Amino acid sequence: MRPDVTDRQHDPGPLAGIRVADFSRVLAGPYATMLMADLGADVIKVEPPSGDDTRQWAPPRDATGRATYFAAANRNKRSVALDLTDEADHARALELATSADVVVENFRPGVMGRFGLDHASLSAANPRVVMCSITGFGSGPGAGLPGYDLLVQAMGGLMSITGDPDGEPSKVGVALVDVVTGLHALSAVQAALLERTRSGQGQHVEVNLLSSLLSGLVNQTSAAVGTGVSPGRSGNAHPSISPYEPLPTGDGQLVVAVGNDRQFQRLVRVLGEPELATDDRFATNVARVEHRAALRATLERLLAARSAQDWAGELSAVGVPAGPINSIGQAIELAESLGLDPVVQTRSGDRVSAQVSNPMRFSRTPAAYRSAPPDLDEHRGAWWRDAAEG
Repeated sequence: MRPDVTDRQHDPGPLAGIRVADFSRVLAGPYATMLMADLGADVIKVEPPSGDDTRQWAPPRDATGRATYFAAANRNKRSVALDLTDEADHARALELATSADVVVENFRPGVMGRFGLDHASLSAANPRVVMCSITGFGSGPGAGLPGYDLLVQAMGGLMSITGDPDGEPSKVGVALVDVVTGLHALSAVQAALLERTRSGQGQHVEVNLLSSLLSGLVNQTSAAVGTGVSPGRSGNAHPSISPYEPLPTGDGQLVVAVGNDRQFQRLVRVLGEPELATDDRFATNVARVEHRAALRATLERLLAARSAQDWAGELSAVGVPAGPINSIGQAIELAESLGLDPVVQTRSGDRVSAQVSNPMRFSRTPAAYRSAPPDLDEHRGAWWRDAAEG
């Protein structure tokens, strides 16, 4: 863990000079705007007086007492609490939104319009504004459906392909749809800002959880579209590659991810039976998928001779992708050992908060960690002083 990042707190990032009015809450929007903030954007988080829901999604809490869920998506931001039904707060929200380069929101379709904060209203005052709306199921017939990650995992097909073939459908162990949607929102906003440098005009971009999931299911949705048949659950095995799954060894599970015939040849050579690479059942990936059960039984027999750690080291040394199933803590330790700096310390005054680092690396304009996740309404006075100063 890097002890501090104060040496990089003042580096101008690639989005320096961009002001973001963040009306979003929970995860997809806040995750996107946190990444913008890491890259130098000035992100002002607009919260209701009760705060973002995730402030109360605890335990666990970090060393500063904040819910770790909220902390995961809100560093480097300033917080102002505004009640949009209050006349004075509504005026402040309008001032913020019309002066921003980017406005991000994930209210139900129509809510921003009721407060004069929709793109048509804002662009009339500021034609350069880029607005990003995040919904669960789009702004058409699905506009009234609630956009919760679990619901979209179910309705969008992800649960149908997750879990054991003979078991129940299962959700993924993190709000993956929200994260994928947040990344699409980040990409869309940056593309719109780039286009603005040519046209001088902002625009309204929309992303939704269902479409983001269908795009993120890549080969699985491609299979359904290309064949007309929906894939099913295959547990930890891959529907189109073998061996590509956890396998038991002498003391635990080892993930083996063989992606081509050359890797398979190296695998069986290390396991002591190189002739398997010329066996008609296993010589090609198509054959290995067809004879998956027989291959798995053979590999289990061979791998039982040694520990998962021993096999992982030996296989990795010859270019066969293999490794143990780590806990999240062990994964962080692995990233540390590889020099990836997965954890940083963010500071606000005397408060210190450990955070997962931004995964993007830039040669000249790196991500910076200027402040810990804010307290509710912490920056109301600071924001209005800044606005008054221009």
